[in-house]
Amino acid sequence: QVQLVESGGGSVQPGGSLRLSCVASATIYGTNIKYWYRRAPGKERELVAQITTNGVTNYVDSVKGRFTISREDAKNMVYLQMNSLKPEDTAVYYCRLRTWSDDYWGQGTQVTVSS
Repeated sequence: QVQLVESGGGSVQPGGSLRLSCVASATIYGTNIKYWYRRAPGKERELVAQITTNGVTNYVDSVKGRFTISREDAKNMVYLQMNSLKPEDTAVYYCRLRTWSDDYWGQGTQVTVSS
């Protein structure tokens, strides 16, 4: 069973930056997609960004131009660079890894944007 562990969350003022990291406990071979989701208080979970094995990325409109997803497969990592943070970005952020046969989620890391 592969475990995903997120880190890098915290509290930041509006306009600030954070970099989230997610490490998998084992190497995943073959085609897979890595994702970042978030769940804000009182809201449903939302897909923030995704990146394929080939590096193709996609973002929710609200973070385009501010967030960047990247992956480093040699280290079993996926990252989310978050710039120009807004209070509405406050949420628990989760990473997800999906292969053709398996689906793994992390436990989440809290991001709070407040002055």
